[in-house]
Amino acid sequence: MKTFKKIAAGILSAALLLGSASCAAGSSKKNLKILDTPYAIEDYAMAINKENEGLKNAIDQALAELTEDGTIPAIIEKHIPSGATVEKKDSVTSDYPEFTTIEAGKLIMATNAFFPPYEYYEGDNVVGIDPEIAKAVADKLGLELVIEDVEFDSIIAGVQAGKYDIGCAGMTVTEDRLKSVNFSTPYATGVQSVIVLDGSEITDVDKLLEGSYKVGVQTGTTGDIYMTDEIGEDRIERFAKGNDAVIALQSGKIDAVVIDNEPAKAFVAAANK
Repeated sequence: MKTFKKIAAGILSAALLLGSASCAAGSSKKNLKILDTPYAIEDYAMAINKENEGLKNAIDQALAELTEDGTIPAIIEKHIPSGATVEKKDSVTSDYPEFTTIEAGKLIMATNAFFPPYEYYEGDNVVGIDPEIAKAVADKLGLELVIEDVEFDSIIAGVQAGKYDIGCAGMTVTEDRLKSVNFSTPYATGVQSVIVLDGSEITDVDKLLEGSYKVGVQTGTTGDIYMTDEIGEDRIERFAKGNDAVIALQSGKIDAVVIDNEPAKAFVAAANK
């Protein structure tokens, strides 16, 4: 089984999931749980066009400064409280390498806003860890942040094609993605977890991998990439959104869901109310 490194995470609208789940599962709603053993640990970073080395260098410098002055740790602590004390320092003002963006004065960020607490909707606004960190980076570079909410599996292609300056969506650094785009230095650490029905015979990751169980994933995510590689196409069921996979699990259409741990916690908490 693969292991990777790094991330953090969050909160979801319980009402949305519960409303959808009740339609799908009706009175036969079943409780969910997360397996104790994680599937993988990984790095989250911003995807950047390979031809824009200047922008990558400037973003890396801004991320380092925002980590050093406590801005990024405070953003993560706000959305994923751990009780840690974040030391805030005076912000550093410095010169950045020369760079270009698609539109002068703007930093266009592609995301998929259904991955709480990294990105999700509050009214008409996309909020969360990634938008706040991207806004802090944009401010450092003297740019206006513009957020485009798109399908997750179109983000890398869009950055590669020069449609977006960055992809920022709880995006894991993988060897396959590095063939298409560059990545900034990691700014968070995440864990891929397995959600199953309470009382499921799937008691650990090894049993999930060795059996013939059907696994739900969000299309194009690392959960999709890793599980397809490990268990093959025949056992994978893909969904446009993570909560769609969770609804399918509750209604018995699949046996497990592999997704980032923080959204997993939010989905499970909402479903079990």
